[in-house]
Amino acid sequence: MKNLILALFILFPAMVFAQGSRPGDDKIEAAKIAFFTQKLDLTTNEAKIFWPIYNDYQKELWALRRDRHKSMISFRKVTEIDDLSDSQVQNLIAGDFDFRQKDLNIEKKYYAKFKASGLSIKQIGKFYRAQEAFKKELLSRFRGGQNKQ
Repeated sequence: MKNLILALFILFPAMVFAQGSRPGDDKIEAAKIAFFTQKLDLTTNEAKIFWPIYNDYQKELWALRRDRHKSMISFRKVTEIDDLSDSQVQNLIAGDFDFRQKDLNIEKKYYAKFKASGLSIKQIGKFYRAQEAFKKELLSRFRGGQNKQ
């Protein structure tokens, strides 16, 4: 029964993220959820607390990054800085800073939510460590796949 409940909490977010996403995103999200489940070792009650907060956190981050991509407020997307006015360069840099600040604000907001939820600080620490470990694993898999081609 515990595994069934946990599986429902795992599969539901993956289905939500799969809708309207790029090909392969649903597989990555499912792998991330499985990775977090293993690393965090949450009880059924802890999972009931963690996953809804995590899902909201991911939705906010995804929306912010989608908006950034749509508006193309990114210093890195400009190919030739010399073709822009000083004001345009300043706006691009300020826009990038704004994005990073909004991203940091979301991180802080959900850190506070995780703390207020009753999860232990060690579980929260494991979550942040698992996020970084998953990024490394995903990058490693991607690089491994690139080398095979």
